Amino acid sequence: MEVKSLLDPTTKQEIIVRIQKLSPQSQAQWGKMNVSQMLAHLQMPLGVAVGTHKLKRTLFGRIFGPIAKPILYNPKPFKKNLPTDKSFIMTGSEREFELEKNKVLEMLNKFSESTMVDEPHPFFGKLNKEQWSKGMWKHFDHHLQQFGV
Repeated sequence: MEVKSLLDPTTKQEIIVRIQKLSPQSQAQWGKMNVSQMLAHLQMPLGVAVGTHKLKRTLFGRIFGPIAKPILYNPKPFKKNLPTDKSFIMTGSEREFELEKNKVLEMLNKFSESTMVDEPHPFFGKLNKEQWSKGMWKHFDHHLQQFGV
C-alpha cells in the first residue's frame, strides 16, 4: 500500500470524492461507529493536526509514542479496532449525517501545510508536516474503507 499525503491536492480531492459517496445508509464493515459517528470521529485527529483539538501528552505516550510513530506513516494499513483517545470515541452519541459530513469536508479543505501545528503530536511526539499529512491520509483511508468507499 502506498501512503499518500493530504498535502497533495489530487490525493485530497480523492478523499473528498470518497466522502461524498457516503450516505446516511452507509454500513460499517467492522467496528462500532455508524457513518455519522465516523465522520465526527475523523474531525478529532484532523483537529489535533491543525491545533483546534488539544490533547495533553501522557507519560505512556511520551514513552511508547516514539516507538509506535512509524505506524502513522509506514505503508502498512492500520489494523481494525485499534485503541483510540477517549475524546475521539463517538459511539453512544447520535450525530446528524449532513452536519458531520459538511464539518469534516470544511476541515479537510482547510487542511494545508500552513494550517498544521508545529508542536508534538500528543502520542507520537515530534512529526514533520509530511508525517502528519500521511498519518491523516491513512486515518481517512482506514475509515472510508470501513464504510466501503
